[in-house]
Amino acid sequence: MSRPVPIFRDPSSDGTYYEADSCRPLADAVARGDVALHALKHGHYPGRALPAGSLAGLKTAGFWDAEETQSWGLDWHRNEGIEITFVESGAISFASDEKEQTLQPDSLTITRPWQRHRLGNPNVGPGRLHWVILDVGVRRPNQHWRWPDWILLSRADRDELAAVLRQTGRLVWKASSEIRHCFLALAAAVQAAHVASSLSALTIRINELLLLLLEMLRRRRPQLDEALTSSRAAVRLFLDDLARHPEHLALEWTVEQMAESCGLGVTQFVHITRQLTNLTPRHYLNQCRLRQASDLLRGEMSITEIAQQCGFTSSQYFATAFRREYGCAPTARRGFTCME
Repeated sequence: MSRPVPIFRDPSSDGTYYEADSCRPLADAVARGDVALHALKHGHYPGRALPAGSLAGLKTAGFWDAEETQSWGLDWHRNEGIEITFVESGAISFASDEKEQTLQPDSLTITRPWQRHRLGNPNVGPGRLHWVILDVGVRRPNQHWRWPDWILLSRADRDELAAVLRQTGRLVWKASSEIRHCFLALAAAVQAAHVASSLSALTIRINELLLLLLEMLRRRRPQLDEALTSSRAAVRLFLDDLARHPEHLALEWTVEQMAESCGLGVTQFVHITRQLTNLTPRHYLNQCRLRQASDLLRGEMSITEIAQQCGFTSSQYFATAFRREYGCAPTARRGFTCME
């Protein structure tokens, strides 16, 4: 496969991930002077770079400070690590696949690695939002988390925290005063004049935050759902990713590669795909490609360009598949004469 593959494949050699969010709208707003940003990061996130080799797995920690309503928001995206956010002031719309709600001061969100979510509807208002994104070494929901070696919680506490966070569907919580204080201390560490002097404080505060989260979860005893960490969940997320991201449809997928992307053998992957869609993997992929092609036919692209962009090996094969699905040739779709 010559192009990058979706989120559940291994990272590329340069350490970036095809579907990891880069917070581009936030970075653009900072460049325009619309919002103040204070963040430290590894990789593609906005902010000051952490020293190479330090706090491995910490993707970003920081906050934004918006004094007025913004013209941007963070649309549907995923992060490659666990993301913990805290609203210090203001209000902001937050949505996941399950529901949408408005975060108020002292709201705390915890999203699992690769969990789809959104901030803003579509824009964000004035306020101060803090975050930590920590890579726990997973690319699929059915993998066990691997904490960075600088996380100092005991093995038992790390395992307990991971088990609860992986299997709770609740994403929004009310932060305690201790968690609020911890985020404010994290902000002070991020704002330190020299990055090197921030490392000890960051290490201590992030460990403190994880311990406080564990204590909160022990008190509140959220309902757990083992289905969130099942192979079925991995396949569902992979299939959703194909359907929602047209750029993935041009990849030369084999069933073996699709199964590998979910960490499964071919037989199990095919079985779960049939359960979820009543289709074979190839048929599901073909339907996604045809739906995308049908949308593109409303524009000005040529039939050959559409066939290539949607992953068909030739315009002739595309035309045959399109006629079989919609009862007309692709050229007729432009006149809206197909049977829908």
